[in-house]
Amino acid sequence: MSISTEGQPASMKQSIVLEGATVRLAGDSGDGMQLAGTQLTGTSAQVGNDIATFPDYPAEIRAPRGTLAGVSGFQVHFSSQEIFTPGDSLNCLVAMNPAALKTNLGDLDAGGALIVNEDAFDKKDLDKAGYATNPLDDESLDGYKLFRVPMTTLTRGAVDGLGLGMKEADRCRNFFAMGLIYWLYGRDLSPTLRFIDEKFGTKPVVAEANRKALNAGWNYGETTEAFVSNYEVAPAQLPAGTYKNIEGNQALAWGLVTAAKLSNKDLFYGTYPITPASDILHELSRHKNFGVRTVQAEDEIAAMCTVVGAAFAGSMAVTGSSGPGIALKGEAMGLGMILELPMLIINVQRGGPSTGLPTKTEQSDLMQAIFGRNGESPIPVIAARSPGDCFDVAIEAWRIATRFMTPVILLSDGYIANGSEPWLIPDANSLPKIEITHPGPLQEGETFMPYARNERLARPWAIPGTEGLMHRVGGLEKQDVTGNVSYDPGNHQHMTDVRAKKVANIADDVPPQEVNGPESGDLLVLSWGGTYGTNTTAVRKCQKLGLSVAHAHLRYLNPFPKNLGEILNRYDKVLVPELNMGQLLGLIRARYLKDAIGYNKVQGKPFTVAELVKKIQVTIG
Repeated sequence: MSISTEGQPASMKQSIVLEGATVRLAGDSGDGMQLAGTQLTGTSAQVGNDIATFPDYPAEIRAPRGTLAGVSGFQVHFSSQEIFTPGDSLNCLVAMNPAALKTNLGDLDAGGALIVNEDAFDKKDLDKAGYATNPLDDESLDGYKLFRVPMTTLTRGAVDGLGLGMKEADRCRNFFAMGLIYWLYGRDLSPTLRFIDEKFGTKPVVAEANRKALNAGWNYGETTEAFVSNYEVAPAQLPAGTYKNIEGNQALAWGLVTAAKLSNKDLFYGTYPITPASDILHELSRHKNFGVRTVQAEDEIAAMCTVVGAAFAGSMAVTGSSGPGIALKGEAMGLGMILELPMLIINVQRGGPSTGLPTKTEQSDLMQAIFGRNGESPIPVIAARSPGDCFDVAIEAWRIATRFMTPVILLSDGYIANGSEPWLIPDANSLPKIEITHPGPLQEGETFMPYARNERLARPWAIPGTEGLMHRVGGLEKQDVTGNVSYDPGNHQHMTDVRAKKVANIADDVPPQEVNGPESGDLLVLSWGGTYGTNTTAVRKCQKLGLSVAHAHLRYLNPFPKNLGEILNRYDKVLVPELNMGQLLGLIRARYLKDAIGYNKVQGKPFTVAELVKKIQVTIG
């Protein structure tokens, strides 16, 4: 096996071929684990592996060093086969301190590789982590392949002579850990060496220190007798094309920009920062060259109101938040709905209620999305299933919004938003245009009717300032056709019915629901959102075991696809796994009178494949 490194020979040790591996780097929030994981991800993508990642951030901005609350981790699953999850358990854990070991050890496979920075296992840090004795010495880790590496000492030695202080030298430990993992799994150093040049090019001493630390980690793996072999994971057989490793929030931002261009609109993004949605704003703010305008409003209410105004003005109007922010946006969302203007509301869900678990994932805002406004205020709801899928869902949400003149809620979650996967970059010329028409100036004798409707029950999108198209806007009920304020009871009933019917008609405009597996049988697994990968993998495993099970994953949640009821009735049982207490389950039972079975988890963590496989087996009986 050859490893491409700058000025270094190929490894002379035995190489073992693996189908795939799952690695987690964990340490204090200041140890650079997110950077290390991101670099391992990008390097694995360039090798050609299929990848899936799971970053795990502490909720505190800066918890005390060495404490359990301050542990930050990044999990990478890379494989020579197609994969859909970041892995149930770990083949290798890198723990930079005792707290990282304590919070992550339970996920490491028996016999898995455990690489620790033994320099950090002093009494002070052991006490902070709650260890009465040093686990490196008390035989409690005998079930793992323990590698005690003095990373702090070796990193300081690698950068000696560059004039760095001790704290500056210690900041390079993550690059030492990267170098060691790169050697262990046959990763190429050159992409990270290029990253160092680009990131620290204006700080040559820091750049040189990180280069030295990275190479020192690789050389340690090659020369120490502790590691007798390394591993090779071949490229995956993915469809031909150009790929980019992409995170969910980045894909959403790119999808929004693309949708704006496909519809010949400028993109307006009005928002207020909130975890885990803020990176959409960060990414969009980089693309002013595409006509993107971003506004960081003073609060969530103001952010939603700016979006209503931008939609009235004729722009592609979008806001993004998480559950607590969506709650504050509720009244202005109702305003957008009664005005019947196209706009997108993105909810990157997190653990709740209230502040809840800001950095952990959950699917508990589905009921909020469908019902969380005063009055009869139906809004279409669609959900992304993976990081790459966020790009397509952003375009689809805008297509629905403009065809039916309605706000659309797009659901993502923290797992999707911060996770990443290889994304096949589409041919821009192959993407269908989003056709939008605006009424032109009135001719002599014509009268503009702002609530006259087309065959989809959509009203015209009149641009302010167009001659003759002046009309009323506001939150009061409108008279049908004319748009005048109306308190007539019959008109209110009629307008309520029409707005509901318009949203229901979207079911005629979306694809039929697909099913993967037998067309009928013992069990249908019905899922939505970020549980897609785990459910897909679990169902495929059960199918290989000979079980009669199929999988349907919903993108369209309001309205449901037209054929969903017929699909549900083809199976003896329906299992609905959700990261909530049974929200889709309740909707399915109420709508289709199907006695579906819920499988629920609200721990801030995604399902594991093993959990779902066991539940499927038990449910089938």
